Amino acid sequence: MPVFNHPEFDHHQQIVFGSDAASGLRAIIAIHDTTRGPALGGLRIYPYASEEAALTDVLRLSRGMSYKSALADLPLGGGKAVIIADPRRDKTPELLRAMGRLVDSLGGAYITAEDSGSSEADMQVIAEVTDHVGGLRREGGESGDPSPFTAWGVFCALKSAVRHGLGRSDLEGVRVAIQGIGHVGEHLARHLHDAGAQLVLTDVNREALAHLAEELGAEAVDPEAIFDADVDLFAPCALGAALDADVVERLRARVVCGAANNQLATPQVAERLRERGILYTPDYVANAGGVIEIAWQRRDDYDRAAVMAHIEGIEATLDEIFARASREQRSPAAVADALARERFGRG
Repeated sequence: MPVFNHPEFDHHQQIVFGSDAASGLRAIIAIHDTTRGPALGGLRIYPYASEEAALTDVLRLSRGMSYKSALADLPLGGGKAVIIADPRRDKTPELLRAMGRLVDSLGGAYITAEDSGSSEADMQVIAEVTDHVGGLRREGGESGDPSPFTAWGVFCALKSAVRHGLGRSDLEGVRVAIQGIGHVGEHLARHLHDAGAQLVLTDVNREALAHLAEELGAEAVDPEAIFDADVDLFAPCALGAALDADVVERLRARVVCGAANNQLATPQVAERLRERGILYTPDYVANAGGVIEIAWQRRDDYDRAAVMAHIEGIEATLDEIFARASREQRSPAAVADALARERFGRG
C-alpha cells in the first residue's frame, strides 16, 4: 500500500500505523503539519472496507485539520486518527486504551478528540493512559462534547453563505435540506428551526429522523432523495465526499453549507459548483467551531463568552472568502485553500 505516492499524500510530516493483538486495535494516525502547533484532530472509528480506504480518509482528514486550524487562527496544526473497527460491535475499553498508548507514544505531537464513532466517554478512557486528549468534561461537570459548538459555527457560516448566495439577511422561510442528523446535524436543525427556516431532513437512522422531523415540523425524505430536494440550501452533515460529479448536477440548491468534513469528492467538483452558480462554503471553515472549543479547553484562561465570540468570527472569515472569490472569479474552496496555506507557511 503506497504512502508517498498516494493521491491524498500532501507532504504529511508523519504517518503512524499501530496495532495491538490483545485488543484488536488496527489504527492509523496522520500528522499533516505542525508549523502552528501540535496536530489536533479527532479519532474516527469506522469499519473501513480496506486499509487503503482508511489511509485515504486519514490523509484527507488530517490535511483538512491543518487548514481548519489555520483559518480559525488557532495555534495548532492538523492531524487525524482512524481505527478500523465497527464502533457498535468492536469498541472496548481495552481497544481505547491501546489507542491511547499509541497517541502517547508520539509525545504530544498529536492530540486526539472525539469524532464519528467515538464519544466524550471514549476520550475519558483514552485519557487514562495519555494526557494528549481534548474534548473532556470540565470541572463542574460541564460536557466537553464539541458538537454543539461545531453546529453553532456552521449556523454562523450559513448566515454568511445565505447573504452572499441568496442575497438574504435572514433565514425566515429559507428552505434547507440537511443530510445527516447526528450530534451536529440535530443541533444545526434546531438552530435553523428557531430562525424560521423550513427544513427537509434525511438520515440512515429512520427512527431518529421521524422523531426529529415531527418535533420540528420538517419534511423527512429517503437518503438518496435529499439531493433532489427543492431547497435553497443544501447542508451535508454526514460523512465526506457527499458532493460528487453526479450529485452536483442534481442539486437544486443555490448554496451549500454543512458540517461534514471533506464534502468534495474531488477538487474539480468545486469548480463545477461555481459553473452552476452554486455557492460552496469550504467545509473546514464552516465546521471549525468544535476545534475552536477544544483549543480553548486547553487554555488556563478558558472563557465561554470568548469561545463563542471566536466561533462567531467564522462568519466574518467567510465574508472575506466569498468576497475575494467573487472578485477573482474563483471558487471559494480555492480561495480558502490559498489563505490557509499562507498561514502555515506553504503558500
